[in-house]
Amino acid sequence: MNRPIRSVLAVIAAVQAILAVLWAFQVPLAVDLWPFPGRSPLSNLFIASIFLAAAASTAWCLWVRSDRALAGVALDYIAILVPFAAFSFLQVAGGADQQVAVFAVVCVVGALVGVGLLRWSIGRPWRSSTPLPRPVRWAFIVFVIALVVVGGRLVIQAPQTLPWEITPELSTLFGFMFIGAAAYFAYGLLDQRWENAGGQLAGFLAYDVVLIVPFIVRLPTIEAALLPHLAIYTAIVALSGILAIYYLVIHVETRIWPRPPADVPGA
Repeated sequence: MNRPIRSVLAVIAAVQAILAVLWAFQVPLAVDLWPFPGRSPLSNLFIASIFLAAAASTAWCLWVRSDRALAGVALDYIAILVPFAAFSFLQVAGGADQQVAVFAVVCVVGALVGVGLLRWSIGRPWRSSTPLPRPVRWAFIVFVIALVVVGGRLVIQAPQTLPWEITPELSTLFGFMFIGAAAYFAYGLLDQRWENAGGQLAGFLAYDVVLIVPFIVRLPTIEAALLPHLAIYTAIVALSGILAIYYLVIHVETRIWPRPPADVPGA
């Protein structure tokens, strides 16, 4: 892997992880950067989980030294940040304040970084020939369908899609996050090898770590109308976490330790 690019990506992942912690603890220095009002503690935790998932996906690619797997990370950035930017510019055109305009510009810059990373990584060779395990393949299909359905409902601001109350603006933005994640998982199905899926599972595990306890704690007290949504969401988070732990930590052919060597000639 090109060392300067590796260093920049490591810094980006570290910043994302720090932001995840700050958002999880609702530190004003971080949460005040978000220009859209109406966030609840669970919304802040959700944003924290997205930051930590992004950091974990990049960190996994860096750990296994896979330039090629970074293409999926780049696609995720593009799929989220391009609609984020478009939505924010529309809000500015409708009279939103300067903070939204700055947010829109930051999203454009992030999307351009994603495009550059995609162009760089897409032509790089794979390092490993380990195939995508069949349970992971089927899980990814389920994840893509679920993320597209939930993300689509959120984008159109359908009520009671998430197991907590959110504003219409947050609904649309969170929907873009789900659809971006769907694109990342779908990419993992295009070339079905483990190297093209480990980053997705690492990200999903990080997402789960942030949300699983708050969801479980909320189960006994949530209002009846939202309980089925929370129960399903919690079950998906728990099952995806178990799947990720098994393949990232336990399964001999795919676990992250010891660091897997390249087995593709020339990689």
